[in-house]
This record gives sequence, structure tokens and C-alpha cells, in this order.
Amino acid sequence: MTLPPRSPAPAAPGAGRKPSAAALPEVHFSDHGPVRYLHLGTDWVQGAMRLDDPYALDLEYIQRMMAWLLFVEPTSVMSRHAMQLGLGAASLTKACRKTLRMTTTAIELNPQVVAACRLWFKMPADDARLSVILGDAAEVVASEHWAGRIDALQVDLYDHEAAAPVLDSPEFYADCRRLLTEDGCMSVNLFGRHASFERSLGHITAAFGDACVWSFRPTREGNTVVLARRLPSQPLRAEMLERAGVIEARWRLPARKWVRGLQPPP
Repeated sequence: MTLPPRSPAPAAPGAGRKPSAAALPEVHFSDHGPVRYLHLGTDWVQGAMRLDDPYALDLEYIQRMMAWLLFVEPTSVMSRHAMQLGLGAASLTKACRKTLRMTTTAIELNPQVVAACRLWFKMPADDARLSVILGDAAEVVASEHWAGRIDALQVDLYDHEAAAPVLDSPEFYADCRRLLTEDGCMSVNLFGRHASFERSLGHITAAFGDACVWSFRPTREGNTVVLARRLPSQPLRAEMLERAGVIEARWRLPARKWVRGLQPPP
């Protein structure tokens, strides 16, 4: 399948089950005007970066993956821990580490993707607050090492064919829930126009419970971002709007749109 760069696809590199080295797709990029796109052996867009603003979040669905910010006090963000499952073009990893100044851990299966992000997409080197780990996302979320330690878990696990999430079982999402702190939140990118969407949403709801799950409508490209909180407590709308104003002023993210767009899933 192909998709023009002006209409980005949802796929993020599959940091899921371990394929052989020969099965990993070749990584390349393309520049179209002011934007650089990451590809995994096809024309499907796996991530994007504005060349004149490398730390901005350019794609709408990537911006929505940050909507967990509505559920926490902005003053607490720097003390929190974010984890990405699937590196993509490192947009979320860079935003959490460089813009939000959070402790950040990214899990990626394909070493070519990590190299590409460092060479072509301005991902900084590991330091005391950034760790990029080559590994299997299923093994990571099942590990007791991370249980109860992650405040923002961002899951974007599509392979180069962008057909369905690489990891998508109720057991996987239950493991994701175990990683979260008491007020932690998981953001998941689902390709909303694919037949797998309803199944994926059902698996998330089974793991987290109806009262803990929220979603946006699909973007123009078909990406639906689902939020799932460990506990069902929900800020009042007025409180979320107040936080949204801070988020927009401090981090240039369209948070007031998030407040209007978040809804319980169908």
C-alpha cells in the first residue's frame, strides 16, 4: 500500500515480536517541502519532522498522543516518566525528553530505526533522563521491572504494511496497564478505518474498563487515538480547560481542541 506524504499514514515501526534480521524492513526518508518523512521499505509514512522546527509535533495524531497532559497538573510533568513503544521518527520521544523535560524511555525493535532517528531526525543521545532500548515491546511490558513506574505510556506499534497493530491482545493491554502509576495514562494509535479497530478498542476496554477509556474521532488520515487511564477518576471539564490553556501557552499543543474532542468510545 502507498500513501502520499501529504496524507501521512498511522504506522509506527513494529517494536513487537522479534523477526529475523533479514525480515526487518529497510529504513529510508524522504523530504517534501519543509517536512522530512520516515519510511520502512514502502511509501507509508512512519513519522515526520519539520526541518525548521525538529522538536515540533507535526502530525495531528501525534499531537493527540500527548492528550494525557489534560489529566495531570502541568507543574508535575517534569517529575514524571514517559515511555514510547515504537520509536517512529522519535517525535514523541523528543517531545517528552526535550520539550517536557521528562524522564523518557523508548522501546524499538529495529536498530535501523534508532540509527535513522539519530542521523536524520535529531534524536539526542541517551543521557541520565533518556534511554532508547532495543527490544521486544511485549517482553518489556510483561517485565516486573517497569510495573507501576510509567506515567505516560504511548503505544504506536504498526509494521511496514500498516495493516493492524503488531501487539493487540487483551493480555498485552493488561500488561500495559500494570506499567502505569496510579494516575498514569496510556495513549494508543489505532488506524480507525481498518477492520481491526473495533477489535482493538474492545481489547483495550477489556483490560482497563469502560470508565477508564476515552477516544478521539479519526483524523483525516484515519488515525484514532485512544486514551486509557489506570483509574477512572476524571477531572472536571473546567479543570481540563484550565490545564489546556497552560499546555497551549507552555508547549504549543492544541489542548483546547482535545477537551472538545475527547469522548467515551462508542
